[in-house]
Amino acid sequence: MDERGTTERVLTLLGLLQRRQVWTGPELAERLGVTARTVRRDVERLRALGYPVHAGMGVGGGYRLGRGQELPPLLLDDEEAIATAVALLAGAASGTGDAALRALTKLDQVLPSRLRHEVRALSDTVEFFGSGRTPVDPDVLMTLARACRDEVETGFDYPSGDTTSRRRVEPHRLVASDRRWYLLAYDLDRDDWRTFRVDRMTEVAPRTWRFRPRPAPDAAQYVQEGVASRVYARQARFLVHAPASVVRGQVPPSAALVRPLGDDRCELVTGAADLDFLIMRVLLLGHPFEALDPPDLASHCHALAQRLLSVAVTTPPSGAATQGPTAVRPDPEG
Repeated sequence: MDERGTTERVLTLLGLLQRRQVWTGPELAERLGVTARTVRRDVERLRALGYPVHAGMGVGGGYRLGRGQELPPLLLDDEEAIATAVALLAGAASGTGDAALRALTKLDQVLPSRLRHEVRALSDTVEFFGSGRTPVDPDVLMTLARACRDEVETGFDYPSGDTTSRRRVEPHRLVASDRRWYLLAYDLDRDDWRTFRVDRMTEVAPRTWRFRPRPAPDAAQYVQEGVASRVYARQARFLVHAPASVVRGQVPPSAALVRPLGDDRCELVTGAADLDFLIMRVLLLGHPFEALDPPDLASHCHALAQRLLSVAVTTPPSGAATQGPTAVRPDPEG
């Protein structure tokens, strides 16, 4: 038998071993149309490829695919491939994390074209509730993921203020926050890196021109800084006297960027429409902090503190205004 025939037979053997827990040698030989000796040789070929195929003797014995130290390739039939792709599509669009999108991109690369319309049709029948992330079109996610992978220019319509314009970009990475999907890309018309919300994109289409990747910033950090501070009118930096791990547990990633500065201090970078809101955000964390930037941040802290103190001085404690005179009871022994 030629090499192609041997390869197809070994892949068929792998599919059988993945389908059922134990197969006897004669059962496999009958399914494959070969001798038991050929089955043994094909099992050795699978072992050489990293598949831990165990062989048991006696009653109840046979060939069994075990768990290895590394994850070898899996064989999926059409129904299994469709089910896997639908689950990954739903997960990527509803907010289970970018791992689903990475896995989907790999599966998409080898998924036969005849199965694509079935995946799309089935994914449209899945709905979710309770997710905090803004839903996006899974087809748009896949288009952008392919463009990042294949390094091809991409165009899309994107709103800015009251207008919508066509943007031409070199896509670099898709980044998922706790609320939304973002694309980090090099904007060819503005000659700079930009962050785009995927849910705001329309008419997304890859172009035929490939590009050579240019040095790029750290995608997750760049997007987080933009979402947490750069998009707002005012940005601020604070030195917080608490471990970064503690502060990260108190502030959503979309609200602030937390950088560790040793074991018991961290820098918090955040943004909002006004500085008073940012000061209250850090104040409510309950940790000592210092104002670093901008230059007027410290004066805003003092002004806010004075306003709070004035309220504390002029407002009586709760219940003090209605409290009557204290009754003095006679001492029973006096």
